[in-house]
Amino acid sequence: LARCREVIRGWGLTMPAVEPLALDFGLGRFAEIGEIEFWVANEEAAGYCGKFLFVDDGQTCPYHRHGRKHETFFVLKGRVRMRVDGEEKVLSEGDTLVMPPGQHHAFTGLGPALLLEVSMPSTRGDNLFADTAIGDGGII
Repeated sequence: LARCREVIRGWGLTMPAVEPLALDFGLGRFAEIGEIEFWVANEEAAGYCGKFLFVDDGQTCPYHRHGRKHETFFVLKGRVRMRVDGEEKVLSEGDTLVMPPGQHHAFTGLGPALLLEVSMPSTRGDNLFADTAIGDGGII
């Protein structure tokens, strides 16, 4: 978290006053597989979610899909390598990527990166990871 805060401060940004979530997806390899999330809103009844996602250089949010959730990613700072249904593309500051339900995806920081995710609400059981060591047989 200290590294994340330092980088974000260096960018001249302020994150929401929420407790950041440092996720290693239960694998214990945070520097390699992980991310830090700042949840602004997750309004299930209203049907929307907004959060900032921070990945450091080489850090990856693992390959997964959602059964129901539709997401849009916007790169605020840095660059990320997105893997979408087996194809790779690099997104830079200002780029947007729409991720419909069912589409497999992962992203890796190419240097530190900060993304905004605007989506349907995040709900348990809708995160389906290719790595079955994550969650309950790949389901979170």
